[in-house]
Amino acid sequence: MNIDHNSNKPLHIQAEEILRNLIDSDEYKDGKYLPNEIELSQRLNISRNTLRQAINKLVFEGLLVRKKGVGTKVADKSIVGGVKNWLSFSQEMKMLGIEIRNFELHISWKKPNEEICRFFNMDPVQPVKCIVLERVRGKKEYPFVYFISYFNPKIPLTGEEDYTRPLYELLEKDYSIVVKTSKERISANLAGEQIADKLDIQPTDPILIRQRFVYDINQMPIEYNIGYYRADSFTYTIEAER
Repeated sequence: MNIDHNSNKPLHIQAEEILRNLIDSDEYKDGKYLPNEIELSQRLNISRNTLRQAINKLVFEGLLVRKKGVGTKVADKSIVGGVKNWLSFSQEMKMLGIEIRNFELHISWKKPNEEICRFFNMDPVQPVKCIVLERVRGKKEYPFVYFISYFNPKIPLTGEEDYTRPLYELLEKDYSIVVKTSKERISANLAGEQIADKLDIQPTDPILIRQRFVYDINQMPIEYNIGYYRADSFTYTIEAER
């Protein structure tokens, strides 16, 4: 496990690559706990914050699991689907020829929860407020998705931007932030009262939950997004080649 401090490659990216190799190794692939952060950072000769940045990314990819007071272990193998070429919601709908209507759009400042803090590499004990964008979107006839987006507080957003514009176009043109990578988690659940009210469905109706962890070209976390989709209006398709 060697980190090259003279390399142009950022230290946290090098640490991430080393951890990926550990995860795939025979020693750790069956869910074994990694060495603790102090020991591992000393072995790699990097700070704990740099190591934590690498670990956080792998936790959000579902490759590592943190257990409070115990440590970090390799995740049990499960079925994970993903796509390499991703599009923003606006691009997806444009390709399908669907004209999108915003039923609701709200901007607020909130302190993120522990999971979001870890994604943004923030101290969860003293979280910094983030801009939160909430949107209910759909066809002109009815809404079919409720989005909640948290943005990295390092981005100098003011809350006064025109959020009816395509989001990633806004970030690129106004703040020179080029979004490159999206990691996704897909799950299903019942709507519950709050989501049902937003999507005009029953609380017992099924919904698809789609989490997106969005990074820029420098692998800085940009957006934590969660979308709640009506199950009768959205299908997620994965194409795999062997």
